[in-house]
Amino acid sequence: MSKPKVFVTRKLSSQFVKEYEEILDIRMWDKEEEPVPEEILRSQAKEVDALFTVLGDRIDETLLAEAKNLKVVANMAVGYDNIDIDAASKHGITVANTPDVLSETTADLGFSLLAATARRITEASTYVKEDNWKQWGPFLLAGTDIHHKTLGIVGMGRIGEALAKRATGFNMKIQYHNRSRKPEAEEKLQASYVSFEELLETSDFVVTVVPFTKETEELFNESAFKKMKSSAIFINISRGKVVDETALIDALNHGEIKAAGLDVFYEEPIRADHPLVNMDNVVCLPHIGSASTETRTEMIHLCMKNIVEVTAGRVATTPVNN
Repeated sequence: MSKPKVFVTRKLSSQFVKEYEEILDIRMWDKEEEPVPEEILRSQAKEVDALFTVLGDRIDETLLAEAKNLKVVANMAVGYDNIDIDAASKHGITVANTPDVLSETTADLGFSLLAATARRITEASTYVKEDNWKQWGPFLLAGTDIHHKTLGIVGMGRIGEALAKRATGFNMKIQYHNRSRKPEAEEKLQASYVSFEELLETSDFVVTVVPFTKETEELFNESAFKKMKSSAIFINISRGKVVDETALIDALNHGEIKAAGLDVFYEEPIRADHPLVNMDNVVCLPHIGSASTETRTEMIHLCMKNIVEVTAGRVATTPVNN
C-alpha cells in the first residue's frame, strides 16, 4: 500500500520530518525563505494527499477544486486567512492550524515590541552603532514609561490573555475589547471590559490581537487613530490588514499618536523603502511573533500530526473546519 503523499511548501531540516517518513511520502520545496512558485504549488496540489503550508501560500477555490486527492491542508500558523475555508469544506478538505502552541511565545514578542517601542530601544541601539553617542543628556532618547500605564487589548483570546498576564508584572491597568466578555480573564487578570471607542480614547498602549475577518479589515483606520491619545503607542501583532496603513502613517506624521510597533503589514514582506520603516518612532519587525526555536519546532510537529491523522482517516488534532 502506497504512503500518503505530502507537499511541504518550505524547506525544513530533515530532523523535523524524518520520524514521519516511514508513514508519509514527503516532498518539499527546496528553499526556506523563498515562496514556492504558484505553478509548482498547484501542480503538487493535484498529486498529493496533504499540503503543509505557511501564511504566504494562497490556497484558493481554483487550487482546491483541481486537487482531487487532497484531504488536508495543515497551515503552520494560528491564522488561516490565506486559505479559502468555505471552498475547502465544499470539497471535503480538512484545514488545520496551530493554535495554543504559540500563544505564550507571541505574547513574549508582543510585550517585547511594546517595550522596545516605548523605550526607543532600536533607535537607541542604532544611535550607538552609528557613533552618535558623544555625551550624556538629561533627555537623551527619553522614552515612555510602561509601568502603571493603561494597556488596551483588542481581541482577548489566548494571546491577549497571555499579554495581559505579562502586563500585571508592570502594574498596568488592563482593559480589553472583544466580541464577547471574558469573566474569568477579568477576574484572574483584573481586566476591565470596555467598548472599542473607550479603549481607544483611554489607553496609553493599544495592542491588536484580533484575527483578520471582514469585520476587522482596516478596523484601525483614520477614525480610530483620531480617537487615540496623542501620547498613545499602537502595537500590531495580529494581521497587517486590520490596519489602514495610510491612516497610520498620517496619524504618526501629524502627531495624532506617539509611536507604533509593528510585526505585521498589509502586504508582506515590506521593503526598506516602506514609509513606516523610515520613521524614527516606529519599530518594524519581519512577522516573527512565534519565531522561537522551541515554538516553531512544535508548530511543525503539530502540522505533521494533523496530516498523519487526516490521511489515516481520523479527525485532525486542531481542525479549523469539518
